[in-house]
Amino acid sequence: MRVLVIYCHPVESSYNAALHAEVVTQLKLAGHEVDDCDLYAENFNPVMSREERLGYHEVPDNEKPVQTYVDRLRNAEALVFCFPTWCFGLPAMLKGYFDRVLMPGVAFDLSDPQNVKPSLTHIKRISAVVTYGRPRWTAWYMGDPPRKIITRYLKLLTGGGSRVDYHAHYHMNVATPSSLSQFKAKVSQAMATFA
Repeated sequence: MRVLVIYCHPVESSYNAALHAEVVTQLKLAGHEVDDCDLYAENFNPVMSREERLGYHEVPDNEKPVQTYVDRLRNAEALVFCFPTWCFGLPAMLKGYFDRVLMPGVAFDLSDPQNVKPSLTHIKRISAVVTYGRPRWTAWYMGDPPRKIITRYLKLLTGGGSRVDYHAHYHMNVATPSSLSQFKAKVSQAMATFA
């Protein structure tokens, strides 16, 4: 399977970096073709310009500022996201990726605004590996936007046909070496059996 891994964390020595490395390693060992998109390493610009916003609905010209990322998304059969949760949301870099790449003509068809149609129907599998500083109940109380974006919004953009899983390590602020090791092993197993 062609898997696009979208990784978002600025620190190469972080626990998220270790999780990302494990994700890529296990997917490759399982025989998948991996396109590893490290948003920070690639200096992705998360800011939508005035010109981009003005041309947002001009399909297909709206793709030009992020054409490489659009092409990579279209080539994928599966998506795996690896990121931390900050302020109960996506990191700004990843939010910018969603804003700039998941646009009309790419992620959805707005030609009939009353009946928006999904355009990521080629994506059959979605997974996420996510860390949270706070406990699960706090994320739940806040609505857990990252979980909903991955498990609901992205699934909607695939036409509802993709299988989605979400691996979360909550309460990183009090994580222990044992809890970190156990979660990494869980992620490793999930990626080794990714299908």
